[in-house]
Amino acid sequence: MRQGTEIDGVLLVDKASGMTSHDVVAITRRALNTRKIGHCGTLDPLATGLLILTIGRGTKIQDLLMSEDKEYIGTMRLGELTDSQDSDGQVVETRPVPGLSREELEAAFAKFHGDFYQMPPMVSAIKKDGVPLYKLARQGKTVEREPRFVHVYAHEIQDVRLPEVDFRVVCSKGFYVRTYAFDIGNELGCGAHLKALRRTKSGRFQVDGAVTIEELKNGTPDQLATRVMSLPAVSRLRGA
Repeated sequence: MRQGTEIDGVLLVDKASGMTSHDVVAITRRALNTRKIGHCGTLDPLATGLLILTIGRGTKIQDLLMSEDKEYIGTMRLGELTDSQDSDGQVVETRPVPGLSREELEAAFAKFHGDFYQMPPMVSAIKKDGVPLYKLARQGKTVEREPRFVHVYAHEIQDVRLPEVDFRVVCSKGFYVRTYAFDIGNELGCGAHLKALRRTKSGRFQVDGAVTIEELKNGTPDQLATRVMSLPAVSRLRGA
């Protein structure tokens, strides 16, 4: 059996819903029989799609890969606010959804394009005095957070089925798509939460052709090792 210490590079995984990014790392660690694995950009349990794993010496470029822009497709549900800003949370308020026109929706989305500040949600991995905010949120605590400077490069409303809206967004690192849905809901006056999310791109990497969780669980180490991109291949893809 190939030893994991021989593997250096990047593995693109299509994360399934209902699992954490750490779960994916643990499954891959066992599948490849290696210990040195990191991931680039956490995906919430709700989310599916592209999770970039760095393996062996690939972990040295983890910060570089994490800094790149991301593309997501998602669905927001208007009229329902949750304590986590997504559908994994508890509904804390419901509001009527007016018969919004496409133009009204477009105007609300346009308010969150380009540069702006975004307030990180309480249910997040950001730390306050060394404690992740989500742990404080579980204790019913709300603490002051620092707004984050973010950028939306492109956005598109893909479908409207009120009270649900499908959208695509291309954004900078550190961007919370559930907060994006929450803020747009507030702009519309009826509130919203993120119902579904899928990451489709990160930098030059795409989810198309990524290894599925089933392939990770059922493939042999040698089979999976052939799916790992070498560091020179990663460098060529990034145009570095």
